[in-house]
Amino acid sequence: MIDLHIHTCASDGTDDTRSLLERLRQAGIKTFAVSDHDTVDGISSIEPLVPEDMMFIRGIEFGCITEVRNCHILGYGFTPVAKAFVRILEKACQKKQEVIHRHIGFIASQYGIKLEEELIQLYGNGDWKQRLGEILVSMGKADDIKMAIEKYIKPCQTNDIRLDAREAIEAILAAGGIPVWAHPYGGYGKRDMDDDEFNKQLHILMDAGLQGLECYYSAFDQEQVEKLLAKAQKHKLLVSGGSDYHGDRKNIQLGTLNAYGKIVTEEELTIVDALKQRQNR
Repeated sequence: MIDLHIHTCASDGTDDTRSLLERLRQAGIKTFAVSDHDTVDGISSIEPLVPEDMMFIRGIEFGCITEVRNCHILGYGFTPVAKAFVRILEKACQKKQEVIHRHIGFIASQYGIKLEEELIQLYGNGDWKQRLGEILVSMGKADDIKMAIEKYIKPCQTNDIRLDAREAIEAILAAGGIPVWAHPYGGYGKRDMDDDEFNKQLHILMDAGLQGLECYYSAFDQEQVEKLLAKAQKHKLLVSGGSDYHGDRKNIQLGTLNAYGKIVTEEELTIVDALKQRQNR
């Protein structure tokens, strides 16, 4: 089995390195990628511990935007210390801090809740939204974290602070990686793209150097998967797939690459062979 879209506690997942490796073993997954949001901390901690009978792929997921709408760009097989990649990570970190500042300001202006002293906790937290929710609950401002996020965090708009998708793609390419459009029809809780939006977005991303599509995804039905496979074939893009596993935080199981029960083989994800060929050069 295979899963190329996994999050750890380095971003907004709940599994640490050893817990994830054990769960991968139990699920029978031999090829996997850790693709945390805007950080390589997860891959640097897990890479030395991966057993010889497993194939580990370095991954990352950048929250991005184009003139069409927001999107997520996955990167695979990159060199983390490449200058262009280090720069985009620094920029992503800066934007994360800008987003947190906006949320703190929004909560203060809309609800009169002052949280400046908590900023340092949020900067250093992989899942700052979860931590902010915990802080608000501890202050008695919400009954639980879900309520805190729905009431105080979701209403604040921050799309304009996202990375430009072109920048993310260019940085991944410059670091020797493969850029992939994550869950192109929209991830969990996101509005699906219509065909016009999809085509416009695809051409913008391809012009920037996009090399793959996440055709297999845990929320996608058979029709969506088949449409994406046809798009990948038409435009000569690599096929990728992943569950978007977040540990205990979301009800998504490792190795779930669609919503209709199909078992996806490594051979069907053409990105794997492309990555193997690069490793053998």
